[in-house]
Amino acid sequence: MAKNNKPAEDYAVPHTMSGKNLKSKDFVKSPVKDPNLLSAEQVTTRTGAQRVSLGNPDADNVKTDGVKQRGYGAATKGFMSRGPMG
Repeated sequence: MAKNNKPAEDYAVPHTMSGKNLKSKDFVKSPVKDPNLLSAEQVTTRTGAQRVSLGNPDADNVKTDGVKQRGYGAATKGFMSRGPMG
């Protein structure tokens, strides 16, 4: 048994919730900036995926506190745990 897989326009004209018809200019989004061209200060968690790594060495959000580990005698990279512990 075949399903009705027609385009949405076959069922209803694109419209707003109040019933006003939409035109093609209503679908144009604001231009998206290339994330690889942004400076480190402009990059946020909502910025798109980048092809290159980026970090701000002057950032003040470096986590320096944590929980001291037990048995750190052979530690070569420090002995503080800073990730989610729960």
